[in-house]
Amino acid sequence: MIEIKKLKFGYKRSRLLYDNLSFSLRPGRICGLLGENGVGKSTLLYLICGALRPLGGSVRFHGAEAFCRRPEQLADLFLLAEEFEMPDVKLRSYLGLYAPFYPRFSYEQMRSCLEAFGLPWDCRLAALSMGQRKKVQISFALAANTSLLLMDEPTNGLDIPGKSVFRQLIARNMGDERSILVSTHQVADVGRMLDEVLILDSGGVRLDATVEEACRALLFVANATGEEAAAPGVLYSQPSAGGYGLVLPNGTGAESRFDLELLFNAVRKNPAVVEQIEKKRTDTDPIINKEENA
Repeated sequence: MIEIKKLKFGYKRSRLLYDNLSFSLRPGRICGLLGENGVGKSTLLYLICGALRPLGGSVRFHGAEAFCRRPEQLADLFLLAEEFEMPDVKLRSYLGLYAPFYPRFSYEQMRSCLEAFGLPWDCRLAALSMGQRKKVQISFALAANTSLLLMDEPTNGLDIPGKSVFRQLIARNMGDERSILVSTHQVADVGRMLDEVLILDSGGVRLDATVEEACRALLFVANATGEEAAAPGVLYSQPSAGGYGLVLPNGTGAESRFDLELLFNAVRKNPAVVEQIEKKRTDTDPIINKEENA
C-alpha cells in the first residue's frame, strides 16, 4: 500500500524534518500518527499524497512514486486536511463537481453518513458552521471509497456527539482493502479505533507498532495509588483525577485496556518503553528469531 524508505525532507536543506525515515502502511489497518508540534505529521501526509517531493529516499503508493501524482493514484487516495475551503454552492452541485474524480464514489454512503451526522442532503455549504463543514468532508472522504484515506486532525471542530458518530462511521466504512492514516493530537477521540501506532519525534520514527504488540509488551493501569506509582519496575506514571496512570512491563500475558495517551507520553519520556515492545516482538516472532540466529 504505502512504502516509505529512507525519506529525507525539509523545507530548508539546512533544517531537515526527516532524514532516513522508513515505515510501511498495510491494507486493512487504521494507523494513528502521533507526535509533538513541529515534527512534521502534516508534512508527511502531504508527501504521501504527492503534494510535496522528497529531497531523498522514496514514498511509494501502489508501487509508484507518490510525487508523480498519476491519475490512477489520485483517484485512489483522499486527504482530509485540517483546514480546507468549500465553495458557496449547494451540496448537490459540490458532489457533481468532485465525486466524478473517484470511480468508487457512493452517493448511498454519502447520504448515510450525512444522516448519521444529522445533516440535510441538499444543504448550502456556505451556510454551514465549521464543524458541519467538517462533517460533510468526512462523509465525502468515506463515500469516495479510496483504498488510502489520510486524515489530519479529523475531530477538530466536531462536537461531542459528532466525535462519537465519526468513530462509528469509520468502523462501518472500514474494509480489508482500505488503509486509514490519522494524524491527531486528540488521542481520546481515536485511541480505541486504531490497529497501529506511529510516533514521530525530531529524530524520525520513535515507535512503529501495532496495538496488539503494545498490549502484549505493556500493561496500562488506571487509578493507581501513589505507592504503586513509586514501585520498582514502573516504566512511566502520570497523575490523573483518580490517582495515577501507569505503564508497566507485561511479563505474564495479562490483559489491560489500551491507553493511547499513556503510551504516547511513556514513549516520549522513557526509551525503555520502546525497548520493551521491541524485546517482546523479537521474543514472540519466529521469523525475527530465525533471522537473528542465522
